[in-house]
Amino acid sequence: MQLTPNFSLRELTYSSTAQDLKLDNTPSAEVLERLKYTAVKMEAVRQLLGNRPITVTSGYRGPQLNKAVGGSATSQHSKGEAVDFKCYGFGDARKICLELLKHKDLLEYDQLILEPTWVHISFTLGTPRKKELTYLGKNHYVPGIS
Repeated sequence: MQLTPNFSLRELTYSSTAQDLKLDNTPSAEVLERLKYTAVKMEAVRQLLGNRPITVTSGYRGPQLNKAVGGSATSQHSKGEAVDFKCYGFGDARKICLELLKHKDLLEYDQLILEPTWVHISFTLGTPRKKELTYLGKNHYVPGIS
């Protein structure tokens, strides 16, 4: 099922860990609605990155999968609100974050996190926090993109 022109449900729910462990990662109807919204927002991200292809490394993670990968119990991935991604044609994770930060008000993201080799971005149907963080290691984050 294609959610938007460039993002499919399969792409936003695929997990090799889920496959290996034979975990069902099918989203509920409520999560599917959030995934549709997230996909629309990811189209805006793609446009801001020069309409270059985005590689989703982690999208929706159902409860069993989230536990298997050591995700936070409050992870936005489990709600269909978060995407970890790379955009090889644009640049490294830091360059991507700095570009998206310029468009904070347009994107209205909830969180933008600079991870070691990928970008985490989340969106909410509620009021977005518009929060930026940089991962420094061992579950240690600092405010801002550095």
